[in-house]
Amino acid sequence: MTLARVFEKLIGPDAPVEFVAYDGSRAGRPGSDIRIEVTSPYALSHMVHAPGSLGLARAYVSGYLDVHGNMYEALSTLQAALGDITGRDKAMLLREVLKDPLLRAAVSRRLDPPPQEAPFSRVPSWLRHSKKRDAKAISHHYDVSNTFYEWVLGPSMAYTCACFPEENATLEEAQFHKHDLVAKKLGLKPGMRLLDVGCGWGGMVMHAAKEYGVKALGVTLSKEQAEWAQKAIAERGLSDLAEVRHMDYRDVTETGFDAVSSIGLTEHIGKDNLPSYFAHLYGKLKPYGRMLNHTITRPDNLAPPIKQAGFINRYVFPDGELEGPGYIQQQMNDVGFEIRHQENLREHYARTLAGWCRNLDAHWDEAVAEVGEGTARVWRVYMAGCIVGFEQNWIQLHQTLGVKLDEKGAAHMPLRPDWGV
Repeated sequence: MTLARVFEKLIGPDAPVEFVAYDGSRAGRPGSDIRIEVTSPYALSHMVHAPGSLGLARAYVSGYLDVHGNMYEALSTLQAALGDITGRDKAMLLREVLKDPLLRAAVSRRLDPPPQEAPFSRVPSWLRHSKKRDAKAISHHYDVSNTFYEWVLGPSMAYTCACFPEENATLEEAQFHKHDLVAKKLGLKPGMRLLDVGCGWGGMVMHAAKEYGVKALGVTLSKEQAEWAQKAIAERGLSDLAEVRHMDYRDVTETGFDAVSSIGLTEHIGKDNLPSYFAHLYGKLKPYGRMLNHTITRPDNLAPPIKQAGFINRYVFPDGELEGPGYIQQQMNDVGFEIRHQENLREHYARTLAGWCRNLDAHWDEAVAEVGEGTARVWRVYMAGCIVGFEQNWIQLHQTLGVKLDEKGAAHMPLRPDWGV
């Protein structure tokens, strides 16, 4: 049985994609906008020895499997088509494939994972998040290349969910609106002090300083991010108000901040460390200071957590852990924060990722030259896959606003939210 016939049996003869294999066999719709190409029998080795998304990712990152056309549309189409395939179906098709001596020889060889893959760790979660290990995990993802991120993220250099104020807003407008929404929820005013933990390339820090006259300190475990941010701060004439340090948030000695923002950091903290994390941030605030937590979440706490051995944790976010919004809120509440507002921005993250995918496609050749084809492929498939995840409610994005009450139990909050949409 040719690979094309296997593909046809898996997703049907009328699939809206074209399939091409190294053996010359073809299936699907000729001339389709999406073409899937198996360039080597070793693609099957990865898929057999690491079934599911991890095996497919290894084959794609290695270049043994290629996707021509829009990656999001390809993943959406395949996800819909393969939804009814049973384990028995796959086993039967594999038996047919292995009748080919070339394929049988390829599958019998267990290949090393691509070099972009971080080693899987069986260390329990409560041991994972030492300062040294966290720094290594953050560096794996963020110290890729500032130039690469400039192409993917655009001028804002914001690697977190944007908030689109209207249907036709651009990605840059949406990132500005996100930072402004956080600033308004925190009630920032001239002369206040802001601590931004996990500050990335300093977008929130610079926004608070420039737009609100706030003295803002950001901290990040990525050396490349900190260097880029400090240079940008100087170039924009904000050095008297804004600062980004290369350091762990646990090593910040200053206290008495008027506000704390955590935008995209909580995913890296680990479930067992959330109580101490929120307690630490609570201790950094003045009475009636506000804390805004912006984080990717699971839809609930019933589903099993993201697999530590899966594609995302091996290639993108080592040691990352997602919790449900109720659990996040509970941990904030239990350390003393009074929760005043929460909202889900999952549709906004799907739009944000679509913008990043377009940027990567527009700079594909430059990105490959900068970071290598394997790394560029990791980002292409990961971002497109996450669009599907947010659209289909596998994952969400929540902003949760808490306030530290004063000694009399007063919140010093407006009677109604005053931050708009």
